[in-house]
Amino acid sequence: MVPGADTLNVSNLIGMPQIAAILILIQRACEEFYSARNTQVLLAVGAEEIGVDYYPVVAATHLAWIASLFFLVSPEAPVIWPLIAYYLALQLARYWVIASLGRYWTHRIITLETAPVVASGPYRLVSHPNYAITIIETFVLPLAFGAVALAVIMTALWWTVLAYKIKLEEQALDARRGRAAHKSTATK
Repeated sequence: MVPGADTLNVSNLIGMPQIAAILILIQRACEEFYSARNTQVLLAVGAEEIGVDYYPVVAATHLAWIASLFFLVSPEAPVIWPLIAYYLALQLARYWVIASLGRYWTHRIITLETAPVVASGPYRLVSHPNYAITIIETFVLPLAFGAVALAVIMTALWWTVLAYKIKLEEQALDARRGRAAHKSTATK
């Protein structure tokens, strides 16, 4: 070792942004287990997955956001605590969405003819509340560490990815609504 050289200290590498990224990764991994279980059950009863080839883009973009928080935000970044509180409040809204969809909540686009189209809870207010929340999360958390450019870039990227996913979901819902309308007029 060179005399006078700084030693590698883990505390220089890990700060609040890295801790936040690790906690989010754990949270989203737990959500993925729940999503995968719901997906498996829905597919077993005849559901269909839409946009199967697009899902890796969604997953990679989300993981890139988490990785960017860990690797691109300085461990010594300032913490803007009101934005952290806001981000945590968004988690309550996120779990309201998940609870509202219950066994139909998945990360993937899964459609089941017999499943209800949910119009309660946050779905009374916004068509795609989970995506609205994740767009806000993507912007707010980097901002909470003063990473304005990262907040803007990742939010723009995530917005683009989700816009296409929403289009796929809307096509699947429109197809279901169309078949339901056809069935109801055929029985009159």
